[in-house]
Amino acid sequence: MSAFAPPSADAYGKSLKGLGFSLIVRDLADSVQFATGVLGASIYFQTDKFAALKLLDADLMLHHDDTYRSNPLHGFLNENAGRGIGVELRCYGVDPDQVEARARNLGYTVLAGSLDKPHGLRECIILDSDGFAWVPSTHLNNL
Repeated sequence: MSAFAPPSADAYGKSLKGLGFSLIVRDLADSVQFATGVLGASIYFQTDKFAALKLLDADLMLHHDDTYRSNPLHGFLNENAGRGIGVELRCYGVDPDQVEARARNLGYTVLAGSLDKPHGLRECIILDSDGFAWVPSTHLNNL
């Protein structure tokens, strides 16, 4: 939990720009651990049901399932299904070898280890506890 009071929802909403991601998660603490400990995100603020983080230049919002009870997406949530099937959350400029090592160390699923790809990127695929596929990558000429 943050040591300071989070901004009002209105103030936070007005601060957002560019591209952002909002993920509905089963276990907020685990999702925050994955985002910070594996991907290197930083926490802007956190409550017991919501966390706002910065990942590269993007805003990442994690909402616990409970916060979506009145949202139209709530009916699609399935306790047993992976979330985000078919979506890759790509993090360009993030060293895949370092992310893979941190993911393995913290017990997350490495779906595909770090490899040089024909499209000029070195990347890996890591699954978080909700089944979201995160793909950190670096341009091959940057290694």
